[in-house]
Amino acid sequence: MAEGLGLHTVGDLLRHFPRRYVKAGELTRVADLHEGEVLTVVGEIARSELKQYRDRRTNRMAFRLETVLQTDGPRLRMTFFAKSAHTARWQEGRLAVGRRGVFVGQVSSFRGEWQLTNPKMILFGVSNAEEGEADVVDSYGDLYPIYPQTKGVESWDIQRAVSFARSVVDDVPDLIPESVMDEHDLVDARTALDLVHAPDTFAQVEVARRRYRFEEALVTQVVLARRRAYLHAQGAQARTGGGGLLAAFDARLPFELTAGQREVAEAVEADLAQPHPMNRLLQGEVGSGKTVVALRAMLRVVDSGGQAALLAPTEVLAQQHFRSITAMLGDLAAGGMLGGAADGTTVALLTGSMGKAARAEAMSRMASGEAGITVGTHALLEDKVMFADLGLVVVDEQHRFGVEQRAALTDKAGFPPHVLVMTATPIPRTVAMTVFGDLEVSTLTELPAGRAPIQTNVVPLAEQPTWIDRVWQRVREEVEKGHQAYVVCPRITGDELEEGERDVLEVGEDDEVPVPAPKQSLSAVTEVVEQLASGPLAGLRVEMLHGKLPPDEKDRVMRAFAAGEIDVLVSTTVIEVGVDVANATTMVLLDADRFGISQLHQMRGRVGRGGLPGLCLLVSHAEAGSPARERLDAVAATTDGFALSRLDLDQRREGDVLGSSQSGFRSSLTMLRVLRDEDTIVAARQAAVGLLERDPDLGSAPALAAAVAELEQSRQSDFMEKA
Repeated sequence: MAEGLGLHTVGDLLRHFPRRYVKAGELTRVADLHEGEVLTVVGEIARSELKQYRDRRTNRMAFRLETVLQTDGPRLRMTFFAKSAHTARWQEGRLAVGRRGVFVGQVSSFRGEWQLTNPKMILFGVSNAEEGEADVVDSYGDLYPIYPQTKGVESWDIQRAVSFARSVVDDVPDLIPESVMDEHDLVDARTALDLVHAPDTFAQVEVARRRYRFEEALVTQVVLARRRAYLHAQGAQARTGGGGLLAAFDARLPFELTAGQREVAEAVEADLAQPHPMNRLLQGEVGSGKTVVALRAMLRVVDSGGQAALLAPTEVLAQQHFRSITAMLGDLAAGGMLGGAADGTTVALLTGSMGKAARAEAMSRMASGEAGITVGTHALLEDKVMFADLGLVVVDEQHRFGVEQRAALTDKAGFPPHVLVMTATPIPRTVAMTVFGDLEVSTLTELPAGRAPIQTNVVPLAEQPTWIDRVWQRVREEVEKGHQAYVVCPRITGDELEEGERDVLEVGEDDEVPVPAPKQSLSAVTEVVEQLASGPLAGLRVEMLHGKLPPDEKDRVMRAFAAGEIDVLVSTTVIEVGVDVANATTMVLLDADRFGISQLHQMRGRVGRGGLPGLCLLVSHAEAGSPARERLDAVAATTDGFALSRLDLDQRREGDVLGSSQSGFRSSLTMLRVLRDEDTIVAARQAAVGLLERDPDLGSAPALAAAVAELEQSRQSDFMEKA
């Protein structure tokens, strides 16, 4: 039990809550049955007939008990075999007509009738001890708990252990102070424990769950509140400007900042002027102008005599940032050089694929302070990389980086640096509050002028296989207008996944058992390039881009595409973030059901960036009505990234959406769901702040202090501390 379920102590066992309940007093309502599904029901024996037959293998007489189980729905046949008459008659007596119990088995069909194969059971009103089971059923009320289980351990095995543990444990520590319980109308820990494991009504279950959700939220919010206080107490060098670089940049901007950009910029400048580190999360839609806000913050730090570093997850994105920043700055990026502006600075690029001489030159400029702004990939994290005065760290697409990677860069500063993390993956308010609770959150919701609408359509090849021809006709039409197109595939080659990519998983009925998506032949970049260039797009300039190309080749392809020298770019998701080609108007996503909602939204944002209407075609073999198809229909129905992020989170749960680098965040939440329990999280955050204001060390709440200390020392805390 300990190995499969992670239960090592009595406390672990008592916190192993039922995943659902069945009503012991009535038959379970059963709707549609599906071959192979595991069914757990309260049923009643409707027919029981003992038959004798000759076993062909042993040539001896044997017995089988043929029964029919009645549910509130279909009937299920069950057959039990016995070698001796004594065993057969004992089984017949236990499974007499009218007997009820909890039955578990795999559903199958035979000759047009549904069967419960290899059923296991625990019966009401009889002793179950003959099969090694305790008589625990009749000690429960109207609701019978069904527990998460593992191979070799049945739900009633766990129930028996929990029942015994509840009977011998007298002292159940209360993590929530009494004043907080009273304020939020919560039951005490002992009552919650009894109600969740042995309830009489579903209302009692909800009372217990409400208590545990609040408790979980409170511990998390206390950890985050303490972290905010710790960060606030750290000393940092205020960056108030003084030079003319930012003013010169603002004067040359060819467009006006949106109201949202101005508001966030003011908040960032106020943070930079404080004698403690800024820790701010900047989120916004694809194309909402986060880079300009971040660049202005970097220029403010350079004006103050410091340096800024922008950390990007891929070389393609780092090079894109380097090119866009130097283009926006113009001669302001050539400080100290012939023709450079008097108030200018130097922008350096550092990536792992650069030659030895180029790396040495960039690192020298960083160490001397000549490079006011450095853009780089993981190469910035190497021990030998030094800065003269690192005042601001900007992390782009922060969820792509692990805890240690982010910390490695901030540790290069003499004083704790100011930190600005950015994401184009919209994060619902409660996720930001729960996972990034030690950061101030700014959100850009407006799109700058010049962003055109994007039309999104699902191309359902399962129903309309010939529509793929029209897809390539549309691509050719756009190219003939002088525009460009992306074609995105889930794989590089026919038998290889893009680095960092994984197959999409559907979620099982109970959100516990992932079910692999249906196998199919997935589109691969190397194959699609050849097919298009020699087939429907013959005569057009078609090239490919993926993560395993040499860095120089990747850079060449992106430069050529940006310069309009490539008509159609066939790529993996390497173009998901940061790629900005104004002339690209069309995005074709092959096997689109293999990507998540947020990923589809991100890639769609690569088109419509130059004032030209965008077209996004989601090509899929997913069947109508399937979860995969429903995801695509949701993406096609709206371009509101925040609405999609809530749907994404609701379907895939917190850990998947936030990324695998988040140190197992999924496992840190058991009862709490950040969307469903929004009100609980808000209330717990307020309670946590109030508790710490009155009692910073939690001396009056030792159980809560212990739970907080445990979380602070865990890997989840490592993530929250350095995110």
